[in-house]
Amino acid sequence: MAQQRSKRKKTSTKGSQVSGTKWIWMIAGMLVLFLCLVVWHYRAGIIYYFRVATSKDKSLTKEAKYDIRNIEIMSKHDDKVFGIDVSTYQEEIDWQKVSTINDHFPIDFVFIRATMGEKGIDDKFSRNWSKTENRAVLRGAYHYFRPSENSVKQAKNFIRKVKLQSGDLPPVLDIEEHPKQQSMDSLKVGLKRWLEEVEAHYKVKPILYSGDKFYSDFLEKEFAAYTLWIANYNFWVENPKDHWAFWQFSEKGTVRGIQGNVDLNIYNGKIEELEKLLIPFK
Repeated sequence: MAQQRSKRKKTSTKGSQVSGTKWIWMIAGMLVLFLCLVVWHYRAGIIYYFRVATSKDKSLTKEAKYDIRNIEIMSKHDDKVFGIDVSTYQEEIDWQKVSTINDHFPIDFVFIRATMGEKGIDDKFSRNWSKTENRAVLRGAYHYFRPSENSVKQAKNFIRKVKLQSGDLPPVLDIEEHPKQQSMDSLKVGLKRWLEEVEAHYKVKPILYSGDKFYSDFLEKEFAAYTLWIANYNFWVENPKDHWAFWQFSEKGTVRGIQGNVDLNIYNGKIEELEKLLIPFK
């Protein structure tokens, strides 16, 4: 009897080992299949990455890994319009070279940071603004809102610095910071005052920029009537929501003529629709 129990135990152990091996192979097969699907899905970006990585021109190879997703997003939305936004962080931009993203996707619009808070002025704004005046690109200016500072004074700071004209994009209010010394309701009042002051001056409704979560959590109810420019860099998000007019999908873009990274944006429509937003010609 003891010998028979020993044989059964050995058989049982052997069976469990075979079963375990099958599960390992099944999991390995699923992983391989998943990797193949990922490679196929991002094939355009991966091909670009290896082409750049093996190129003699090393000016574009830094952080080229981010271009894999960027190229996939733009390839998927090649019926839409692409643009960038810049500030002093991009340093001295060679605007003569700025025409495409990853040497392929045309840049049709650019937003340039002009002011911050009550008194702040982007030290590269005047240069960037003048250099884009005669370029075949739509341009707009934006203000970085500081919750702790007076909203009307912030609006006047922007108005003093930015001379918009017919054919320019509407002014943009960039709100990213949570208030530290006031309530969210007080912040909303300040945002409305800035928007109303700026709209009264330029005779055009401003664009509102914010992060996806910040907007959906705090601003959506009161500010849904404004043209929205939403930042969302989530790797798994590949399409803009219907109410996003502009989608900032990456902060790691590659553009010849710009040192380092630059923010990339998609206008959720065609160029003819984007042109309808422009300040009208008188």
